[in-house]
Amino acid sequence: MNPENLARRQRSFTLWPCVLLAAALLSACQPPPAAVEPVRAVRTWVVGTAPAQSQLEFAAEVRARVESRLGFRVPGKLVERPAQLGQTVRAGQVLGRLDPQDLKLGQDAARAALGAAKAQSDVAESEFKRFVTLREQGFISGAELERREATVKSARAAVEQAEAQWRVQANQSGYSTLAADATGVITAVEAEPGMVLSAGAPVVRLAHDGPRDAWFNVPEDRLAAVRALQGRSGQLKVKGWGPDARTWPATVREIAAAADPATRTFLVKADLGSAPLALGQTATVLLPGPAAPAALMLPLTALFEHQGKTQVWVLDRSSMTVQMRPVQPVAPQGNQIVIAGGLQPGDTIVTAGVHTLTAGQKVTLYVEPKP
Repeated sequence: MNPENLARRQRSFTLWPCVLLAAALLSACQPPPAAVEPVRAVRTWVVGTAPAQSQLEFAAEVRARVESRLGFRVPGKLVERPAQLGQTVRAGQVLGRLDPQDLKLGQDAARAALGAAKAQSDVAESEFKRFVTLREQGFISGAELERREATVKSARAAVEQAEAQWRVQANQSGYSTLAADATGVITAVEAEPGMVLSAGAPVVRLAHDGPRDAWFNVPEDRLAAVRALQGRSGQLKVKGWGPDARTWPATVREIAAAADPATRTFLVKADLGSAPLALGQTATVLLPGPAAPAALMLPLTALFEHQGKTQVWVLDRSSMTVQMRPVQPVAPQGNQIVIAGGLQPGDTIVTAGVHTLTAGQKVTLYVEPKP
């Protein structure tokens, strides 16, 4: 082979690795192809005007019409309290007992005093009979007989006083047992065994069976509207919380005359009638508000925050793309909200997946899958 051709071939073999390396480096420096943005399926809502539901909502608690704080009529040490929180009790059932020793001693002392008074009365009666005979025989004066008669009357009065005192002590001995005065449910326990209680100190709180009320508080600016409904049957609506969230009619029965010093609100009690709401259950009272004009209503799920403003996604049906538009929310109405500006009737907005969209993104309308 010609030496020149051999040298040329050797140079070509040497350059090929360099060319391949340079091509690999150039291909690595090129940016990757842009990812194709997915076309998302969205739920939409056509904006329209509707009358705003003007009603006020207040949190309420279902309570018994009559609720008593029961305690002992006499002081003593609490030795037993069978009543438990939430327990259903019947009328006459024992709720607590005091140590009866001191009360029994007082009863015994009153019984002994009654026996002594009766003995003194018997002696006075016998002496008076003898003095009557002596007066008939002329041995004593009429004044002496009158004095003996006064002694008899005093002894009889002492017997009556001792007998009354014995009955009082007997009653107090019976007061060492606390019994339920009506059928109901124990809603609070305020004393434990071992405590020394004064007379009248509350031990348990008993909610009587019977009518139920919804208790709620209203501010002063809504008090006139509530007063206008007082005594009007079924003007309020009470909605229970929980899985069975049905609505029941109620009637304003009682309104506090003065505001609560801490909250400056007025307590209102509404009669629930025959509504099967559990004692202590939380409920919502729906109070009719003033009439409101028609307004733009949107679902709450359509709103999101962007750069400190409330925004919605508006769908352009010609290009099937979405764009952000600021709105001015006014007041919520259940699961919807009243909008003051930013949209026009007939605009189509996105109501689901608003946090996954970008401006100008193409979308499709969501179609419910067939079962």
